[in-house]
Amino acid sequence: MPRATRIPARRRRKNKILKRAKGFFSGRRKLYRTAKETVTRAMAFATRDRKKKKRAFRVLWTIRINAACRQNGISYSRFISGLKRAKIELNRKSLAELAARDGQAFQELVALAKKK
Repeated sequence: MPRATRIPARRRRKNKILKRAKGFFSGRRKLYRTAKETVTRAMAFATRDRKKKKRAFRVLWTIRINAACRQNGISYSRFISGLKRAKIELNRKSLAELAARDGQAFQELVALAKKK
């Protein structure tokens, strides 16, 4: 009878899947075939949602900047184009932080944007 040489590799492969399935419900955690299907699906969702998270945060930052701009009497698009003309290269994340935390600094940026 020939020796089975691939057993350790198969066990490692299965254990890797079952380890990733920790916390799933019932057979999705314990049975290899269903665990494999669930883990594959979960990984696809995780990849998709990492991309979605980036989009969602950019939208949130834009909304916060827009709200702060409106309070200072300028539209979002005019503010962004004014900053570009003034050669101020701040990303939307830092602009949103300034708008939320430091209103005085944001007002100075609005004044610079209005000037240009």
